[in-house]
Amino acid sequence: MFYDPTYFLVIIAIVLTSAVQMYMTSTFSKYENVMSKSGLTASKAASMILSSSGIDNVRIGRVAGNLTDHYAPLKKELNLSDTTYDSRSIASIGVAAHECGHALQDNRKMFLLNLQMSIVPVVNFASKLSIPMIFIGIILGMLNLANIGIYLFGATLVYQLLTLPIEFDASNSAIKVLRSYNMMDESELYGVKKVLTAAALTYVAAAASTILQLLRFVILVNGSRRND
Repeated sequence: MFYDPTYFLVIIAIVLTSAVQMYMTSTFSKYENVMSKSGLTASKAASMILSSSGIDNVRIGRVAGNLTDHYAPLKKELNLSDTTYDSRSIASIGVAAHECGHALQDNRKMFLLNLQMSIVPVVNFASKLSIPMIFIGIILGMLNLANIGIYLFGATLVYQLLTLPIEFDASNSAIKVLRSYNMMDESELYGVKKVLTAAALTYVAAAASTILQLLRFVILVNGSRRND
């Protein structure tokens, strides 16, 4: 009664996300050891990018952790992690430039970014209820409840799919500004591209993992319906 043949989908998701995370970590570590020829720190590079882009309402802050860098649109804060902030490596400058890319998106009122921000409350609400509803529905034979849970879980996938073009656009913007402001030469930009591509793959893997989970839930619910 404890055997669940859909576990292979969970295993695939775990292997996929683990492999991508290992690739991201190793790529970042490699280029974290390559110092920028400009001698700029990541925080200084971010400041120059924002200033040169005419953005003066974004505060550059510092947050604890490693690769916890993020841009907070509502607070207008570009937060760089401890390992990034004072680093002069091309990896860290690339990450900082990527976060500046999000600030640029916000400044030009990118539709997808605004859409993503608007559905955050819905996604947070749906993510808390979806899985309990699915399993309660399956256990109690309330398959309509389980189906509602599946639809709610789909909100997470929608959010992640919206994230992909936003992240790729921010990375493309990072490369463009670093090149246009002559902050890096082409050999350095090659390393930045490798780092940002590896980072983007983590979002792809997360979306793929969610798709596999959604498929698993659909199989479980359909299996329960056939057993009724």
